[in-house]
Amino acid sequence: MKKVISTTLFLLVASLALTAQTKPVPGTGGRVYVPYEQRSGNQSIVYFTRNLSAEGLIQAYEQVNGKIEGRVGVKLHTGEKNGPNIIPREWVKALLAKDLPDAHIIETNTYYTGDRYTTKLHRQTLKVNGWTFCPVDIMDEEDTTMLAVNGGKWFKKMSVGSHLKNYDAMVTLTHFKGHTQGGFGGSNKNIGIGCADGRVGKRWIHTTPGQPNQWDISEEEFMERMTESTKATIDFFGDHVTYVNVMRNMSVSCDCEGLAAEPVVTPDVGILSSTDILAIDQACVDIIYAMTAEEHHDMVERIESRHGLRQLSYMKELGMGNDRYILIDLDNGGKRITAAEAAKDLKPFVKKK
Repeated sequence: MKKVISTTLFLLVASLALTAQTKPVPGTGGRVYVPYEQRSGNQSIVYFTRNLSAEGLIQAYEQVNGKIEGRVGVKLHTGEKNGPNIIPREWVKALLAKDLPDAHIIETNTYYTGDRYTTKLHRQTLKVNGWTFCPVDIMDEEDTTMLAVNGGKWFKKMSVGSHLKNYDAMVTLTHFKGHTQGGFGGSNKNIGIGCADGRVGKRWIHTTPGQPNQWDISEEEFMERMTESTKATIDFFGDHVTYVNVMRNMSVSCDCEGLAAEPVVTPDVGILSSTDILAIDQACVDIIYAMTAEEHHDMVERIESRHGLRQLSYMKELGMGNDRYILIDLDNGGKRITAAEAAKDLKPFVKKK
């Protein structure tokens, strides 16, 4: 009897040990900003302009559009009804008219109940916000599909809108800002949350099965799940994906919050573009940290309180890009500048009428 109990106990301990070894464990460091000089590895190119206009958006995009061909999806956060901080539709309209006349804006329905929860409501919101000048494809309108997550520890596959596979290339057009859960919302958030479908993929990222709290996954684990979702999509497109981040109207709130977003207190900066997702999001974060304490206080508090910097370190761990980069100033003949130079002499934010 004693031997049976001992054997049973041994098997139980072995089982628990195996579970402990195979269950994913979140990384750390989501509140720790790593200065540029402490990073290692290769450098990518990031372009920068202070020209916050349709012309500036077009200039930034045209530096990184070499492999955007075929059927193109423009991944854009189109916002809740009358959202005040989204990328101006007239800028997007001008970009598409000049460089992407046959492109579709691509979106998915939301996980939370609201103005974009169903396709019907979503299309009404698109009309209110003026996204009527080109086709808008709600990618999970009909179904979902699975993409492989290569090297992921939380997922082996990610559920995205089924229409994603209809596209040959993707332009990631991102309003860079804060984010209630992610700390900041850059290209990584735009893709990782924005391409995951509203009922399955977003639930996998946000909610532990069986938990009553819809948003129980947070901090480093949330950053890692979101980043693995992003990796599935950009691996699908390979070289045929590019990134443009617009640092304007940067509330600490996501555009998902619409009119309820926190007031903007961070100065406008400019527009960045790259073919490297980590480099462009890292450059935006570096510019935020290079601002004066008064200018960046709210944004840094939002990033660090949510452990948002884990987005960057996990992208690097997954081999999604470089956190070192050469920043090219498009306003000064392609001069190399630093994030501190990009953040120099910023004007206090003034709400546009």
